[in-house]
Amino acid sequence: MIATPSFVSALLAWRPTWFLARLMLTGAYVLGGIVKLTDWQGAVAEQAHFGMSPPALWAVLTIALELVGPLLILTGRLVWLGAGMLGVFTLLAAFTANAFWAMPAGQERFMATNAFFEHIGLIGGFILVAMIADRKHVDA
Repeated sequence: MIATPSFVSALLAWRPTWFLARLMLTGAYVLGGIVKLTDWQGAVAEQAHFGMSPPALWAVLTIALELVGPLLILTGRLVWLGAGMLGVFTLLAAFTANAFWAMPAGQERFMATNAFFEHIGLIGGFILVAMIADRKHVDA
């Protein structure tokens, strides 16, 4: 077994690395929540596009999830809850927005397949961040 290089161990042990990793994992959700909050009509239109009814209610719920979930993860408080919120949201979004199995073969299906599995990867990241926070009782 090859040992972890000392510079990698030092980087992983550096306290800001924990915060920066969580920020990178949740940044798209924070940005999405802010954009939707500042463009209410666009947020409602997005929900209508995906067949969510009533779209205004789903827009409110989406904004809340995209802002509260990252806040919990970034502050290091109730990380399991924030990660769970975003993980479930991401899974539902993957099935709603990237139903590649219902598409004919071609570029659109290829892109939806890729996006679907990227969402699955994000869910894995949320599980890992919850596990690390639980095992280490890491605070912000």
